[in-house]
Amino acid sequence: MLHGMSTTVEIASDRSADEVNEEIRALWRRSGGTLSVEQREEYQRLVLEWAKAAPQTEKAA
Repeated sequence: MLHGMSTTVEIASDRSADEVNEEIRALWRRSGGTLSVEQREEYQRLVLEWAKAAPQTEKAA
């Protein structure tokens, strides 16, 4: 019997937006400015984590 794999990315982090941002910057430095497929996937995960951790501001209507 085959079981379906979830394609939903769960982001669970207690890190601050600044901490995640530093990891994103380090990833770009390590890559030399060109991300491999695996690095792009890590980058996307980190950006989602950063967005979740970043302070939310309300926009005036």
